[in-house]
Amino acid sequence: MAKNKTTVFYCQNCGYESSKWMGQCPGCKEWNTMVEEKAPAKSGAGGGAHRRESVIPTSLTAVDIQEEERMSTHMAELDRVLGGGIVPGSLTLVGGDPGIGKSTLLLQVCRYMAADGRKVLYISGEESLRQIKIRANRIGSFSDNLLLLCETSLETVEQTIRSQMPAITIIDSIQTMYHEEISSAPGSVSQVRESTNVLLQLAKGLNISVFIVGHVTKEGTVAGPRVLEHMVDTVLYFEGDRHASYRILRGVKNRFGSTNEIGVFEMKEEGLVEVRNASEFMLSGKPEGASGSVVSCSMEGTRPILLEIQALVCHSNFGIPRRQATGMDFNRLNLLMAVLEKRLGLQMSDCDAYVNLAGGMRIMEPAIDLGVSMAVVSSFKNRVIDDKTIAFGEIGLSGEVRGVSMAAQRVSEAAKLGFTTCILPEVNISQVRKTEGIRLIGVKSVRDAIDLL
Repeated sequence: MAKNKTTVFYCQNCGYESSKWMGQCPGCKEWNTMVEEKAPAKSGAGGGAHRRESVIPTSLTAVDIQEEERMSTHMAELDRVLGGGIVPGSLTLVGGDPGIGKSTLLLQVCRYMAADGRKVLYISGEESLRQIKIRANRIGSFSDNLLLLCETSLETVEQTIRSQMPAITIIDSIQTMYHEEISSAPGSVSQVRESTNVLLQLAKGLNISVFIVGHVTKEGTVAGPRVLEHMVDTVLYFEGDRHASYRILRGVKNRFGSTNEIGVFEMKEEGLVEVRNASEFMLSGKPEGASGSVVSCSMEGTRPILLEIQALVCHSNFGIPRRQATGMDFNRLNLLMAVLEKRLGLQMSDCDAYVNLAGGMRIMEPAIDLGVSMAVVSSFKNRVIDDKTIAFGEIGLSGEVRGVSMAAQRVSEAAKLGFTTCILPEVNISQVRKTEGIRLIGVKSVRDAIDLL
């Protein structure tokens, strides 16, 4: 007689469950994501003894909506990313590379919230109380409203939260929590999913704001099932090099505000310090009178960010020229160089090309295409672009410069920082009000922009 299955296969990407291993997940169509884990113990028979009470649907017009009272973190950059503050009963996931400042940021949040008289519970499964105390002494003084607990058992964590009833709970990290009824190791798909589900029920049932720290893989995504990001209300990612002083906090998902908002921080000895004027911070140290340098503007959520695009084009000494892009998509750089060669007749096929977005930001928006192209041509022809000139616009395969969103905000931000000339798509000229102190030049194609050099 065949025995019951004692193992189950889970997809690490979407959490799909299967009784047998498959090369491709039927749920998300990803390859080689199925991992084997022990099957959870099934409860005994008698499911009919507990009958659900009848549920009556509610009319949409009968639902009463009230403006959620948000709790300010006293950190303007973090409040912007969260959509105005912490929503009571929300579940927030904070991810990022090791040592980038996740625990430091959340400990600073604990400090400010405890100073407001709110009870805060910090649960750590990775550090001892002494280690947390050492970091806390570096940040500043703390009130008695902050409670610490070093525990990895989910049952103990749940009992502590129910007994203490804090306003905010920090879980550092979700990969260290384990449920005793699940036999798999901590950090596995089933453990992470079950732990997050329990914390979700606590957050919604007790109206407690819960922050969970998630480790990331080498690809930069949160370790564990992809379904974890779908369960939480807000997903925040730390970007940047941990060896650099700057940190960028990006809101990837937010049910209570706009997505893709960013907050800029600087890591100092006393912790993370806000950078209020991000554009000025990104442009600090820009060289004067250097070819291959141009300023462009990208929209991060509702916030315009000015950044310097650097390019270096030189003759290749090898048969195959090198292409390197830092802060932008590598394939996008190859596409733009192909457009320049085809539409403008610039022979750069035998040249090495290096493009860098200064400041450590990673931009995926196509609005920086025009800035990248002008920087590449500026370095190739060794012509200097005026330091007070800014350029933005999307470039198509025919060499046309297409319109971008929120052009007025981009021009306004450039004028605030003292730029005198703005090169932008001609279709956006009508959307931009005449701004004092800055000259607008509309271009239809990349050739028109290059002719201005």
